[in-house]
Amino acid sequence: MSDNDLGAEQAEGVKITDKRKLDPETGAPRSSSDEQETPVSEQEVASDPVAELTADLQRLQAEFANYRKRVERDRETTRDLVVSNTLAELLPVIDDIGRARTHGELEGAFKSVGEALESTVTRIGLKPFGAPGDEFDPTKHEAISHEYSADVTTSTCMNVFQPGYEFNGRIIRAAIVSVADPETVNAKQ
Repeated sequence: MSDNDLGAEQAEGVKITDKRKLDPETGAPRSSSDEQETPVSEQEVASDPVAELTADLQRLQAEFANYRKRVERDRETTRDLVVSNTLAELLPVIDDIGRARTHGELEGAFKSVGEALESTVTRIGLKPFGAPGDEFDPTKHEAISHEYSADVTTSTCMNVFQPGYEFNGRIIRAAIVSVADPETVNAKQ
């Protein structure tokens, strides 16, 4: 091969046949007669693999970010589930402390231990609910007796036999209550 042939070949450049179905500039569909060879420099050919690898890298980074968020969300959910199950196991002890306080037996060292336990579970996020006079909510209260009363305007908790507890908006135990509904004409008959 002579130097002239080599120089002509280098000046000609790389030829690529564009076989895309849509014209990249107009977006219009191409017919088979529109296919043409367009000279492309070696730099443009080299940038296509770089663009592909860059797109792959960006896709993998997005997938990893989503994975990390999902794992963190699952970790938080598992943590909340473990804490709520542990708190549910402690509820009988908390009930015993409340009954001892009601009967005046919460004294001395037992008083400080009981108060420490109650403050710890409150700090963790355990919230009691269910007090006499609260509006009855069947998702939070379990009614074991029912009566009618002229003193109430809506379904109301009259007596609380066992308080309910929630943790992070999730009911751990429903409150056991007696319910009074307002008197109506049908109730008097």
